[in-house]
Amino acid sequence: MLLAAIPLLLAPQGAVRVAPQPLPEPLRYLESSNGLGNPQMDGGPTEVEMGDVNGDGFPDLLTIGDHGSPYINTQMHGVTVWFGDGAGNWSVFQNGNFGYGGIALGDANNDGLMDVGYGMHHNYSSTDFGDQLLEVALGDGSGAAWLPWDDDLATAGETWGLAGTDFADVDSDGDLDIGSVGFGSSSGVQVYLNNLDGTWTHSFGFLGGNSENDFVFGDINGDGHADIAFGHASSTTYLGDGQGGFSSGDANLPPLANFGRRGVGLGDVDGDGLLDLSFVTSAGGIEVWLRTAAGGWAQLGGLPASGDWQKTQLADMDLDGYADLVVAGRGRVAVALSDGAGGFLGETMFVTPQNGDMAFLRAGGDADRNGRPDLHLVADEGGIFNSRNHLRFFREASTPHTLRATQTRPGPNATLRAGQASFIDWVSEVPGGGPSSVELELSTSGPAGPWTPVASGLPDNGRYQWAVPATPSSDCRLRLTVDDGSGTSSRVGAPFCIL
Repeated sequence: MLLAAIPLLLAPQGAVRVAPQPLPEPLRYLESSNGLGNPQMDGGPTEVEMGDVNGDGFPDLLTIGDHGSPYINTQMHGVTVWFGDGAGNWSVFQNGNFGYGGIALGDANNDGLMDVGYGMHHNYSSTDFGDQLLEVALGDGSGAAWLPWDDDLATAGETWGLAGTDFADVDSDGDLDIGSVGFGSSSGVQVYLNNLDGTWTHSFGFLGGNSENDFVFGDINGDGHADIAFGHASSTTYLGDGQGGFSSGDANLPPLANFGRRGVGLGDVDGDGLLDLSFVTSAGGIEVWLRTAAGGWAQLGGLPASGDWQKTQLADMDLDGYADLVVAGRGRVAVALSDGAGGFLGETMFVTPQNGDMAFLRAGGDADRNGRPDLHLVADEGGIFNSRNHLRFFREASTPHTLRATQTRPGPNATLRAGQASFIDWVSEVPGGGPSSVELELSTSGPAGPWTPVASGLPDNGRYQWAVPATPSSDCRLRLTVDDGSGTSSRVGAPFCIL
C-alpha cells in the first residue's frame, strides 16, 4: 500500500468548501498506447505534454524527445506530435532537426492557434527552427508546421542546454511568457517576457546549479501572479512579483538535496486557492506540503518515508475539486484521492509492463471524453544493455453515462488578475464519444448569474485560453455547456476571484 492513515486538517479559513462527491465507479486505468512506439525513443529525461494542436477536438501528445533526438539511435527529431483520435490511438508527425528537452503548449501570439515553446540540449538545426537552446514556434492549426518566433531567447548566457519548460502570463499583460530550467548544472533557471512581436525580454534567471529537469508555473501563494516550482539546487519554489521578478518561496521547507527535489508537482489539495507541493525524497519516499496563508508550509503525515517512487503529480483525478496525489516509480503507478481537508481517502494502483525507471509523469486531460482525467508517463524499461524509454498512455476506463462538462481550472478559490492570459480547463463526459462542442460563460455575481459569454462553439478538447476580463469580483463562476448534437448539458464550476 502507498498510504497510511493521514490525519485531517482544519478547513482553510475564508475558503469556500466544496463537498466531495462519491464517484459512481472506482477509478481504473487501461493502457491506450497504440502508435506511441513510433518512433522508438532512446533514454534520459524528457517532457511530453497534452493539447489539441490541430483543432479536431481530441487532445494530442507533443515532445521534442529524449537523448536520442535528433537521429541518435532513433528516428525521433524536432517537434514530435502524436495525434489522438479520441479512442486511445495515436499517429505521429515530426518536423525539425533538434531535440532532447522540455516542451510547453499555449497560444503565444493570441491568434487562437496552439503554439509550442521548448528548451533543449541538442540545438543542432542549421535553420532558425531549432538552433537555440530555448525557442517558441507558432503553429498554423495543423500540428505539422511551425514558424520560429524566438528572437532574443536563450541570450542570458545559457550555453549547454535547457529542459523542463512552461508557459504562463508572468506579468499579467495578456500574453504567455516562457520559463525553463537547465540540464544538470548548466544553464540555471531562466524566464523571458513575451513582447508579442516575436521578440522576448529576459526578466529573471541565473546560471549554474544542479537540477532535476522539472519546471512548472502556478499561483502558489494565491495573489494571482505566476510562481515557479522546479527541481533545482537553489530553491524549489520562487514567488512572482507580477512584473517578471521572482524570489524564493521555500520558507520552512526541509533542506535541499544536491540536485534539488525530484518529481516536483503543484496542485491544490485542500481547496483553499493556494497551491501545494509534492516531491520525491532522496530515499524514494513521498512528501506533500500544504501552502499556508501565513506564507509557510505544513507537511502532511502518513506518506511513505522511503521506497522506489520517482515522480509525483497533484491533479484532480476524481473531479471533486481537490487535487489528488499521483505517484510513479519502478513499474508502479498509484492515485491517492484527496478528501478535501488535507487527507487522502484511498488509492488506485496499477503496474506498467516493465519495472522501468520513470523519466516523466503527467496527470490530467481526457483523451476519450469519458469525463475522467487520464495520465501518461515515460519509463526507461529493459535491462542494462537494452534499456529504452517507452511512452505509455493510460486512460481512465469507466463508461460515460451522463452528458456533462466539469471545470478543472480555475480551481476552487483560485485568484486571477484582470487582463492576464489564463487557461480554462475542463473534462467532458459524452456518452457514445461522438462529436461535441462547448460554450463558456462567466458570472461575477455568484452561481445564479447573470451570465456573460466567454466563448461558444469550442472544440471539446478540454482547454481554452482567455484574457481575464476587467470585472473584479470575489465570487466569479464559469458555466460550461456541452452539446453533443442530440442535447445539451450545463454545469456551474467552483468559485474563484478576479482582482
